Amino acid sequence: MSDSSTKRPIATYTRMADGTKEDYLLLREHSKPLLNQVADRALTLLVGLQESYPGNLIDRYQHSLQTATRAFRDEAEEEVVVAALLHDIGDLLAPVNHAELAATILKPYVSPSTHWIIEHHGIFQGYYFWHHTGRDRHAREKFRGHPYFDPTAEFCHKWDQESFDPNYDTLPLTFFEPIVRRIFAREPWGQHTKQESENNA
Repeated sequence: MSDSSTKRPIATYTRMADGTKEDYLLLREHSKPLLNQVADRALTLLVGLQESYPGNLIDRYQHSLQTATRAFRDEAEEEVVVAALLHDIGDLLAPVNHAELAATILKPYVSPSTHWIIEHHGIFQGYYFWHHTGRDRHAREKFRGHPYFDPTAEFCHKWDQESFDPNYDTLPLTFFEPIVRRIFAREPWGQHTKQESENNA
């Protein structure tokens, strides 16, 4: 069977349980372009942050660029720089759990430590302001002793909470685009996602 609008062959089933090996191999082939466009879609979400959370001296888009700039200038690994750039891309779609959304997007392409940092940066960032809004600024302490506690605290202290300065010499998105594309060109769930887990086993 084919899709009349594209003349491409398409799967034949109406229930997944009835699909054949040929159907699923065909779908895997069709999904390749989608996988190759993850970087483009992540960058689109990033630019969309210009429309989120008004009230700071700079918008979330500039905040993200500034966070990544600081990470880059501190000679962080490339995947950490990309994570710093994209750490808030969930703000528009998931404003109450944006960290988890950003971490989920990054997870197949980064190490366990980088994924953990981004997944938990929201609660660690709370150290700097939650006491002003009636929440527990020390909520991050429940993770004390975790192997990634210190790197996450450092991510927030050195880069995230520092990056609301309109006078900082922030690098433009064009500088980071090649780095983003290199990280998302990795094989999803490749060795980069396993090595630390094996080392910590």
